[in-house]
Amino acid sequence: MTLKSVYPHILGSIDVMSEALDMRDSYTRLHCDRVVRLAAELGNVCNVIDAELDLLRLCARFHDVGKVGVPDAVLLKPGRLTKEEWALMKEHPVLGERMIAVTGIPQAAQVGNVIRHHHESFDGSGYPDSLAGDQIPLLSRILLIADAYDAMTSSRPYHTARSHDHVMEILESESGKKLDPLILVKFKIVIEHSPVRAP
Repeated sequence: MTLKSVYPHILGSIDVMSEALDMRDSYTRLHCDRVVRLAAELGNVCNVIDAELDLLRLCARFHDVGKVGVPDAVLLKPGRLTKEEWALMKEHPVLGERMIAVTGIPQAAQVGNVIRHHHESFDGSGYPDSLAGDQIPLLSRILLIADAYDAMTSSRPYHTARSHDHVMEILESESGKKLDPLILVKFKIVIEHSPVRAP
């Protein structure tokens, strides 16, 4: 199932935002494609209902759309970010929410809310609003794990791809801190049979 088949009335918005992501940073576009699949697989085992699963796919596809508003010097920097640069990067969930709000897509407020909170941490140390536990939308908690796994198993200018086993050790160390421990347990089952599992 594709986003276009689920949301045929917003083909224009989907195409424009997808193209904008690709033109700005081809990695982000490909990363989002993989996160869509992984988030949907995880959502399935978390008993997310079909309508919410379609919403999760849309959120996953555009969770990083706010990076369009991050300066190239920060977004494409090959080394570590400074404190000031990191502050700019951390604005992308809020920028993404604002972008979704003006698309006119159905449930824009709900989609924007999930995108806004996909970097919140289970222990309240995340951003932009320092939400914790069940304060964080379920779809955001699912998206965070799918996003983190793919980001760490992919090569970027500032880091090489990590192995599946290494990433799973990192995720396990963040259980109850950055990540919802119950969702992580389900993710560990899902990822073993996922087509996007890293070597």
